[in-house]
Amino acid sequence: MDLSFPIGRAKLPDGPLTTAERTALIQQLVDLPTQLTATVQEVGDEGLQRPYRPGGWTGRQVIHHLADSHMNCYFRYRLALTEDNPTVRPYDEQAWAELPDVAATPITISLTLLEALHTRWVTLLQHLTDAQWQRTFYHPATKRTFTLDQALAMYAWHGQHHLAHLKLLLPTG
Repeated sequence: MDLSFPIGRAKLPDGPLTTAERTALIQQLVDLPTQLTATVQEVGDEGLQRPYRPGGWTGRQVIHHLADSHMNCYFRYRLALTEDNPTVRPYDEQAWAELPDVAATPITISLTLLEALHTRWVTLLQHLTDAQWQRTFYHPATKRTFTLDQALAMYAWHGQHHLAHLKLLLPTG
């Protein structure tokens, strides 16, 4: 198993998603906070201090990263829905993972934040029209334009990707 990508790399759709595909991906966003909380409880405080792979982030860093990353994506959606192909601002994920609040903030804060954020984000997603799903943003770090359909696929994968990292910290993981 590739410990960096335990569920494989993200696969983005080439064209518009179907309603059924969107519904399934949105459900992954709905389920993620509960799945994370359950996994974190199984891993325990001591397990969250360990990296999920040599040279990887600790479980604590993964949880805080998910909150940071998913907040950024939510804002990218809002920009794409209100501006024409906005250029979004990348950020240094590694540097953010090493900021002092990551060590000092209880992970329950980021888990609560993810639950509230996903509730708000999912509400937005459930009200988009087919045309709105095709709106775009440009990401300068990847030099790529993403549709909101593609961003949905990416972030549904992203949540499962890091959930799999946390599961590697389980005593049987």
